[in-house]
Amino acid sequence: MCDICVMNAVKDRMLSRRALFKAGAAATATAALAGTGAAPAMAAGHGGVVDMTHTYDHDFPTYFGAPGFTAEQMFKFDKDGFNLFQLAINEHTGTHVDAPLHFSADGQSVDEIPVGNLVCPLAVIDIAARAAQDADAQVTPDDVKAWTATNGPIPDGACVAMHSGWAGKTGGDGFRNADGDGVMHFPGFHVETAAMLIEETGAVAMAVDTLSLDHGPSADFATHYAWLPSNRYGIECLAGLDQVPASGATLVVGAPKHRGGSGGPARVMALV
Repeated sequence: MCDICVMNAVKDRMLSRRALFKAGAAATATAALAGTGAAPAMAAGHGGVVDMTHTYDHDFPTYFGAPGFTAEQMFKFDKDGFNLFQLAINEHTGTHVDAPLHFSADGQSVDEIPVGNLVCPLAVIDIAARAAQDADAQVTPDDVKAWTATNGPIPDGACVAMHSGWAGKTGGDGFRNADGDGVMHFPGFHVETAAMLIEETGAVAMAVDTLSLDHGPSADFATHYAWLPSNRYGIECLAGLDQVPASGATLVVGAPKHRGGSGGPARVMALV
């Protein structure tokens, strides 16, 4: 057989194998989503992935101000042949999940959140323009009504997220935005909005790009106490909301699974 014939035969064989592998991978992904209880439609219709997770370290802002993360290198490659770090992490540091147990006596711990609720349609309510003028802005029922007027009903199983533009402030004091009395000022969800979402929608999660579901000046955590005891969960310090559409994306929440946890750092991605 001539050289060019051999080369073409090998090329055709490689292309055939590649097509077989791609088909197998697609089938595996569909089966995996089916195992979570997620709708099969979530396996299709998305052309990209957006990382919604902040990179965090010792300096990442926390609600109480104290560092929430330390890493001690126990083994080093040049000495031991591998790297290994011992981590100490406050559950509510960086991009993280608030489990229902965080603000209830007997709600679901982070390991008990149904896995089907961790893959959910994303509804983004944009209040960034208002928050730029008022650091204490809140997502109101009127904001939800305006969103549904444009995008249709909040999907069942959705995560409703507040985009306030706060994610870009994590590198300085502006993220906590504490005044001279130590009172923080940043946007959040109004408790009436939480009640509305509970009563009128099938949403399972609420997310913010700030340190708390409640706005910064809150002294009673009213939104936390309304939302989490209903066995819905929260996500705080979300990133990337300026890179996703108001509707149509699917959020994938890589929640931790330590037994009895009130929450924990999560790797969160949006399929767009």
